[in-house]
Amino acid sequence: MFDRRLTPSVLAMVATVVASNILVQYPFTPLGLGDLLTWGAFTYPFAFLVTDLTNRWFGPQKTRRVVYVGFAIAVLLSIWLSEPRIALASGTAFLCAQLLDVTLFNRLRAGSWWRAPLVSSSVGSALDTAIFFSVAFAGSGLPWTTWALGDFAVKMLVAVASLLPYASLMNWVKPYQTVRS
Repeated sequence: MFDRRLTPSVLAMVATVVASNILVQYPFTPLGLGDLLTWGAFTYPFAFLVTDLTNRWFGPQKTRRVVYVGFAIAVLLSIWLSEPRIALASGTAFLCAQLLDVTLFNRLRAGSWWRAPLVSSSVGSALDTAIFFSVAFAGSGLPWTTWALGDFAVKMLVAVASLLPYASLMNWVKPYQTVRS
C-alpha cells in the first residue's frame, strides 16, 4: 500500500522530471551557451534533493517507492509531452541514478551532514548524465557530448547549492533511524 505522506515527494519528482524532459530539448542560448547547455540542466538536479530529503525522512525503502512511482508517472507524461526517445532515455537514466542515489545516501547518512547528499547526488548525476545523453542524443547530429559536459557541470553546481536548502530543512525533516537498506 502507498503511504500518502509520500505524495508531495512523488509530485515534486514528477514535476521535476517532466519539466526537465521538456526543457532538455531547448538549448540554453543566453551568453552563447547553446552548444554547452540545455534548459533542462537547471531543473533536473532538484530530483536528487527530493530523493535525499525523502530518504532522510522516510528511509530507503519508502524512497525507492517514490522513485518507482515517480518514474512510472514521469515516463508516461514525458512520452506524451516530449519525444519518446527522450522519455526512454530519461526513464532509464532516472531509475538507475536515483536508485544509486538512495543506496549511497543511506550508506553515508551516519557521517557528516553534508557527505551523504553531496556524494550520492554527485555520483548519481554522473551516471544519469552518461546514460541520458548517450541514449537520447547519440547519432542525432546535435552537440550532445558538450551538452552532457555542460549538464554535468551544472548538476555539480546545483548539488553544492542544494546543500543550503538541505541543511535548512534538516532540523525540520526528522531523520530516519535505521541505516540498513
